[in-house]
Amino acid sequence: MIGIMGLPTVNAALNLTAAILIGTGIYFIKQKNIRAHKVCMIMALAVSALFLTSYLIYHYNVGSVRFTKQGWIRGVYFPLLISHTVLAAVVLPLVLRTAFLALKGRFVSHVRIARWTFPTWMYVSITGVVVYLMLYH
Repeated sequence: MIGIMGLPTVNAALNLTAAILIGTGIYFIKQKNIRAHKVCMIMALAVSALFLTSYLIYHYNVGSVRFTKQGWIRGVYFPLLISHTVLAAVVLPLVLRTAFLALKGRFVSHVRIARWTFPTWMYVSITGVVVYLMLYH
């Protein structure tokens, strides 16, 4: 069983999985494989929901984790963390709206917002892994 202190690794794995699913989903829609795109994006939503749940449980129990490394890496870490955090707050309503539009069959609107949702969601997922690596390794 994974304890609270193992959740950051689980969270990074979930973020990486979400990024792979998002990228694969985009590949499939560009190939006009709507069914495979839908499956990937629903799986990405599920994985991201698991991530958010795990993330909130971890930080509820542990609080914030201080970045203690010194030198040039601090100048990389904090701007990355800030952009990741701001876009993570923005991406949740974007993802939910994009999914809602697809489920309602409003594909013109879905595509219009997905052009913003995709790169934002991908950035947040990838930088989540990078932040984990910088903070815990």
